[in-house]
Amino acid sequence: MQLRRMGPDGPQVSALGVGAMSFSDFYGPTDEAASHAILDAAMAQGVTHIDTANVYGGGASEAAIGSFLKARGAAAREYFHIATKAGILRSGPLGAGANRFDNSAGYLAAELDASLARLGTDHVDLFYVHRRDPETPIEEVTETLAGLVKAGKTRAFGFSEIAPSSLRRAAAVHPVAAVQSEYSLSTRAPDLGLVQACAELGTALVAFCPVGRGLLTDTPPTAERVSALPFLSGNPRFMAPNLAANLTATEPFRALAAEMGQPAASVAIAWVLSRGEHVIAIPGTRSVAHFEELLRGARLTLSPEDLARIEAVLPVGWCHGDRYNAAQWQGPERYC
Repeated sequence: MQLRRMGPDGPQVSALGVGAMSFSDFYGPTDEAASHAILDAAMAQGVTHIDTANVYGGGASEAAIGSFLKARGAAAREYFHIATKAGILRSGPLGAGANRFDNSAGYLAAELDASLARLGTDHVDLFYVHRRDPETPIEEVTETLAGLVKAGKTRAFGFSEIAPSSLRRAAAVHPVAAVQSEYSLSTRAPDLGLVQACAELGTALVAFCPVGRGLLTDTPPTAERVSALPFLSGNPRFMAPNLAANLTATEPFRALAAEMGQPAASVAIAWVLSRGEHVIAIPGTRSVAHFEELLRGARLTLSPEDLARIEAVLPVGWCHGDRYNAAQWQGPERYC
């Protein structure tokens, strides 16, 4: 497994991490045994980074990781680089919008303490502000996060879904280890400055949904499956007529991956990791078999010819529909 640095002077972690939103029921039903099986596979295959949050399943994702660490012992905690997040005050299902955000020192400290209790550890390796509260200056939030580092509750900190300008403001106060953002062949917004700002500042860009919420796999979501998932059923890319258009648009990509002798998900992961040595992908899955496809992508090196062929079948702007609806856009910062 290739390694990449988590922030300026930070530790080396696996280029592919585990996106643990899938340890809740966000993308379909799962259970603790399935989550533990994925973590066992991660340990066996050199995957060291786990990325979770306090709101995933109302703490269920963190609890599943905590029970795994308890069952496997101190060696498992030492092995994994664990990230969690706080900052979203939920007023409904995660991803449904209508949430509020709190970046105050008291709230972040209390939520981190609760996360540590669920995880069964005295510190995490990375603590993100999940969504920026625009009413609180990011410089002030950065000072709060630096204080949590000094207190020993987290080794480093980052932000999720912020603009390059916000990253630069935060980094002027204290080095920022990571910025998490949706990034894939279907979501290219980070190319408009975030990829570049992270590289310049030594900040890791942690790419979530690197296989396009399933669109960039050999088994993309069907309309029937989408209808059972609250987030996807309200997401523009998965609503009619966009879903049908996106399934059609990605068929040439699946055909190209097959021609290359690779699963589509593997090629999608390899593409994300090709975007820079500071980019880390955190796909989520409830299946060990699918996890193996994702791992394969982390070991795949794409040639310039491969990249050109991928761009030819999925050119910038191919995807039908915005990545979020109006409610889901509450919190993420837009930029150009």
